[in-house]
Amino acid sequence: MKHLFDYLLPYRHWGLIRQFAGRDVAARYRQSWLGTVWLVLTPLLMLGVYTFVFRNVMKQKWFGLDESNLSFALRIYAGLAVFNFFAECVNRAPNLVREQPHLVKKVVFPLEVLSWVNVCSALVGLAVSMLLLVGLSAWELGSLQWTALALPLVWLPLLPLCVGLGWLLSAIGTYVQDVGQLLGAALSALMFLSPIFFPVEALPEAARGLMFLNPLALVMSQTREVLLLGQWPDWALLGWQFVACMAVAFVGAAFFKTARVGFADVV
Repeated sequence: MKHLFDYLLPYRHWGLIRQFAGRDVAARYRQSWLGTVWLVLTPLLMLGVYTFVFRNVMKQKWFGLDESNLSFALRIYAGLAVFNFFAECVNRAPNLVREQPHLVKKVVFPLEVLSWVNVCSALVGLAVSMLLLVGLSAWELGSLQWTALALPLVWLPLLPLCVGLGWLLSAIGTYVQDVGQLLGAALSALMFLSPIFFPVEALPEAARGLMFLNPLALVMSQTREVLLLGQWPDWALLGWQFVACMAVAFVGAAFFKTARVGFADVV
């Protein structure tokens, strides 16, 4: 159990995680002309495309609300920011160990930190999304909602969820290379089964409970509530979700700890 807590609280390796995460972010944009400007430009371009398609081409409204294009865009982007962070972490997870054979075979390296590196590098994009969401929502509403201060707490359960899935999927992906292909299809389905382009309230009453089995649904809904509606999150639901995500992290850590003994034989 002590070793599992070391996985979940890697304070001894924080310097290593920060170094690898910074290197990972820098490597993504090293060969591009605009560099890290893409961190801001990409979500803005994506936001504009989705708003144009859903608002101007398909003539959609948000659950019957007659609101400005920016408000509509922010409702969509609140869901997309959460999904994109989750999808980035999950998509890369199966190859975390397989792409680092020198760390597996040649040196004594705490392989469990690779999942933390993956999540921390994705957190840079999520932080940019948070700044854009807070800034644009304050612009649209005329002032910053005090409830926006709760946004980091609303997103907090994503951290143990993505780290735990990183351990689980990287361990499986080291032995079974097809995992990445399956995840691509699963994430495509999850995107349209999550309340990104519609609110949970648009579903029939009987289906709303099932929607919240999706771990992203509550985060997306409460992101909109704290940013755009000026409502504090449901602390009880948020607490239960954090506990459930911590359980995923424990399971992922235990599985990774057991599976890692054979990594050197297959990488």
